[in-house]
Amino acid sequence: MTPTSFSPNLIRRRLGKLSAHIVVALIALVVIGGATRVMEAGLACPDWPLCFGSFLPIGEMNAKVFLEWFHRLDAFFIGIAITLQLLFSLIYSSVLPRWLPWMNLIILLLVVFQGALGALTVINLLPSSVVIGHLFLALTLVALMSGLSQKLLLSNGTNSPFWWKLCSGGSLLLILFQSLLGSRMATTWSAQKCIANGTDCYWLSLHKVSAIPVALIIISFVCVSLLLGGWFRSQWPLLLSLLFFLIMQMTLGLLSVHLSLSEPFVRVFHQLFASLLVACLAALSCRTPALSSSSTCLAFEDSSLEVCHG
Repeated sequence: MTPTSFSPNLIRRRLGKLSAHIVVALIALVVIGGATRVMEAGLACPDWPLCFGSFLPIGEMNAKVFLEWFHRLDAFFIGIAITLQLLFSLIYSSVLPRWLPWMNLIILLLVVFQGALGALTVINLLPSSVVIGHLFLALTLVALMSGLSQKLLLSNGTNSPFWWKLCSGGSLLLILFQSLLGSRMATTWSAQKCIANGTDCYWLSLHKVSAIPVALIIISFVCVSLLLGGWFRSQWPLLLSLLFFLIMQMTLGLLSVHLSLSEPFVRVFHQLFASLLVACLAALSCRTPALSSSSTCLAFEDSSLEVCHG
C-alpha cells in the first residue's frame, strides 16, 4: 500500500498518538532516573551498555541493579520508538509538514547524545556536570515530544498571541532552570550538608528563593488565561493541571526539606511533578487558537468514515 493510500490527517493522528506515548515513556524514564539517583544505584551496573556483561543480569539482580537496568531498558525502547517515528515521517513525508522529519531527526540525535551522557555517568563515576546535563537533556526531550504531539494531534490554527508564547515558553525555561538547580543541589550533596550542619547552603537557598517568583509567574499566567475567556479559557484542563502540578511540586519540595531528605519517595515524586510541569507547559506553548468553524478542520478516519467537527 502506497503512502498516499492513507489520509494525511489519519497519518498525523497516528504519529501524534505515538508521540504522546513517547512523552509518557520519557517522563517515566526521568522518574526512574531520579529513583536510581536517590537510591544511589547509578553505579549498580559497573559497565555500559550491558549490565555485568549481560543484557539481563539475573544472577546479580537486586533492587539497585534492577533500577539501573530498567532505566537503560526504558531508554532503549524509547530510542526504538523515536527511530520508528522518524522512519514513518520519512515514508509519508509527501503528505506531512516539511519540518516533521527534521524535527524527528533532531530528537533522535538528542537521544543518541543522551545515551552517550548516560555512558559517561557510569564511566566517569557520576560527575556532577554530566549528571546535570543528563537530566537537562531528558527534560528537553520531554518538552520537544510534548510540543510535537500537540502540533500533530491538533488542527492548524492561527498564531497564538505573543504574551501567550512569552508566558508559557518563559515559564517552561524557568522550570528547567529550577530543575537544574535541584540537580546541582542533589549531585553535590549540598542540601544534605546544609540540613545536617548548616554548611554549603548556597544552592539550597537559591533553589528555595527562586521558586517563589517562578510560582507567581505561572499562577499569574493561569489566572489571566482563565479570566480572559474565549480560547484561552478553553485550555482550562491543561491550565488547571499546570496549577495542580505546581502546588504538588512545591508541597513535595517543602516536605522533602522538612523530612531532611530522608524519604526517597518524596524526592522521586518531586522530580515526577517537575517532568509533568515541563510537559504541560510545552503543550500549552504549542497550542494555537483554532480557525473559524467555517474553515476546514482536522478530519479523522474511523474505518471508512470521516468525521469532521467544527
